[in-house]
Amino acid sequence: MEEFVSTFTNRLDSKGRVSIPASFRSVLARDGFEGLYCCPTLDQNAVDAGGNRLVSQIRASLTLFEPFSEDHEFLSTTLIGESEVLRIDPEGRVALSEVIKAHAGIGDTVTFVGQGYKFQIWEPERFVAYRDEAKNRVRELRRRLGAGPRSSGGAES
Repeated sequence: MEEFVSTFTNRLDSKGRVSIPASFRSVLARDGFEGLYCCPTLDQNAVDAGGNRLVSQIRASLTLFEPFSEDHEFLSTTLIGESEVLRIDPEGRVALSEVIKAHAGIGDTVTFVGQGYKFQIWEPERFVAYRDEAKNRVRELRRRLGAGPRSSGGAES
């Protein structure tokens, strides 16, 4: 698998480290990034994490804005200036910084959420609330899309 998929919840150990899920570690290893790139999400109290693919997406997003423009500065401050590169130890653990834990409201447990080219790090209860909201929005989107014109897939009557 070349993408981050599924959801996992792990506890921080007594030294404040948490094990990255094994399937996520294998995606990171293939990606070739040294460490774990982490930055605050733009609209939630969570952290985006990943490797070269995440960094490439951030760079691509920045190219949509004129260099030195206010929007470029705001986006680069958030996605690059507030980012951290965490070291992954030989056992596949990372020590989350106090800044990351404070931003995401993390205590002693972390939820990892695969999102394809990246994953997110959440405080578990916040993630459950977000997931429930996401499911409700998807249901509403499906209802709206289902109400529109559809192809019958067969012959016209």
